[in-house]
Amino acid sequence: MAASAGSVKSVLQRAMRPSLVVILGATGTGKSKLAIEIGKRFQGEIISADSMQVYRGLDIITNKVTAAERAQCPHHMMSFVDPLVSSYTVVNFRNKALSLIDDMRSRNKLPIIVGGTNYYIESLLWKVLLDAGEGADSASGAEGAPDRKSELEKLDGAELHRRLAEVDPEMASMLHPNDRRKVARSLQIQEETGIPHTRWLEEQREQEGGDGLGGPLRFPDPCIFWLHADMDVLDKRLDARVDEMLSAGLIDELQDFHARFNQHKVQNHSQNYQHGIFQSIGFKEFHDYLTVPECTTKQEKDLLRDKGIEALKIATKRYARKQNKWVRNHFLKRPAENVPSVYGLDVTDVSRWERTVLSPALQVLERLSKGEEPPVSPLRAQEPEQRNKRSRHTCDLCDKLVIGDLEWTAHLKSKKHHFHVRKKRRCEAAGGQSQVSSAPPDAFRDASREPSPE
Repeated sequence: MAASAGSVKSVLQRAMRPSLVVILGATGTGKSKLAIEIGKRFQGEIISADSMQVYRGLDIITNKVTAAERAQCPHHMMSFVDPLVSSYTVVNFRNKALSLIDDMRSRNKLPIIVGGTNYYIESLLWKVLLDAGEGADSASGAEGAPDRKSELEKLDGAELHRRLAEVDPEMASMLHPNDRRKVARSLQIQEETGIPHTRWLEEQREQEGGDGLGGPLRFPDPCIFWLHADMDVLDKRLDARVDEMLSAGLIDELQDFHARFNQHKVQNHSQNYQHGIFQSIGFKEFHDYLTVPECTTKQEKDLLRDKGIEALKIATKRYARKQNKWVRNHFLKRPAENVPSVYGLDVTDVSRWERTVLSPALQVLERLSKGEEPPVSPLRAQEPEQRNKRSRHTCDLCDKLVIGDLEWTAHLKSKKHHFHVRKKRRCEAAGGQSQVSSAPPDAFRDASREPSPE
């Protein structure tokens, strides 16, 4: 019997050789399904890395796993934050998730990170967040917890940017005044730590194992799977999933949640769809429908309902593309020592899921647990795109501030900029013959008939 127990322990230790498993992928690719299957076979427990699923409520619209699915494998970090809390941050998530990972590893359980909030996953894989002044879990669920960042975001963008420029001019030069959330975050860091945000970032990059984009890996040799699909196929799947949500009671869920938590905010003009669970894809898309006056006709309500459904489908497909872009930029276009290998799994054909997704994933984990080379090769790193230097540019013609060299190049090629260039040339031509004679022969041809792109 002792030999049998020792054998089991040895198997578990071998299975822990991947420090943790991370399942990446766009919404609708079946990440949770794969996580559960891996958890059942490798003594794993699942940590949900989804910034909306941490809140209680809106189970359908946030696509939480069902009670039956949770019974198959332990799940963590779901439905534990009060929906009226708006100050739960990635720092709060990281601190709690790291504690869970340590506990799992101490019990020889395999941590499985799965979810669509990629910056949550990033905070666990790399040391990319501040480690000073973050011990308190300020958003553990108590309503009314102080949130300095939210207070700062209420200020005018120009005033926020002016304050940041006084204490951290380097960071201010890289952020647009209209990007109030990032400006407020940088200002908050300086206020709470007394150290400029840029200095914190420099220290992260200078750590052993860090690179120009961030700090070193937090765990050695994680196993990372990326579930990807043909986008045309995924688009149809996402549309069908929205239809399934509607059949499951999505509208009733939204109406109930609105009545309990949102209606009074709308009446007081204090609604904000940029924070907390209220920024969930699907909630703000139905705002017009949920706030329609009682005197509205059924036909008008139905039109608003259909408008919300269409907006939800568009937003979901847009978000899927954003998620895939993040994976490419952070893994496939970022060749560096602190970027782990990624194993691609094609989920285009769901009828072949066990053969093209489950079986390869299990083979990779089995080989890694034995210290052997997996039968499936990781995805090759692509050639990195031009690094976007966050330089500050001002276009006097368009009266526009542009941050970033790539954004500046795009602006110079834009229709709006070319319109203002032609407008200036016409003005110069009208002001004197000298300007006309120095212009290209056909610079003003048909210019008077060109409409403004605005």
